Amino acid sequence: MKERLIRAFAGIFILTGLTLSCFLNINWIWLVVFVGFNLLQSSVTKFCPLEKLLVYLKVQ
Repeated sequence: MKERLIRAFAGIFILTGLTLSCFLNINWIWLVVFVGFNLLQSSVTKFCPLEKLLVYLKVQ
């Protein structure tokens, strides 16, 4: 369940960042860069801040 939530949050943030960068300000692309970098580092280090937050909130 946690993995599905993490993927959903990542997808929502990427799509939101792309939409905002297209329609409001190009600097919103940094949100997409941040999410992409976070996904890459979590695949290497196995540390995901959102996963830690979900554990803290007791999401199964």
